[in-house]
Amino acid sequence: MRYLLLVSHGTFAPGLHSVLDMLLGKRDDILSCSMEDGMGADVFVENLKKVLEPVGADDEVVCFGDIIGGSPLTNTLNTLTEKGLLPKTTAFGGMNLPMAITAAMGMETPIDALKGSIISEGQEAIRELELQMGEEDEDEI
Repeated sequence: MRYLLLVSHGTFAPGLHSVLDMLLGKRDDILSCSMEDGMGADVFVENLKKVLEPVGADDEVVCFGDIIGGSPLTNTLNTLTEKGLLPKTTAFGGMNLPMAITAAMGMETPIDALKGSIISEGQEAIRELELQMGEEDEDEI
């Protein structure tokens, strides 16, 4: 089985998990863990170990973290290493909703193809909106 694991500072990961539940339905293959304000790395790792309990030695993990090099993602990769799962893990930083939807909907897609789709969707979602206002709109502001 392949799992999607979301990790972050604050409540970003569980919030994104909640949105995925809303859009795609609640699923057992999507997991999340966060390092909330004031929480030490040791508490985060203990919580993460509980979240990772269903993941077995034969499973794959697609891991999304909020920031590359951040404590949640770093501690997650260390924990996955301890569990012997790092060789079966694909990790990304800078997670966003389009990336997560792509990963969740592509759980049966071969991992090499899925990687490209995740990066492409994540990058495509980041762009500036060009807002144009007419003179009438300016008067209403």
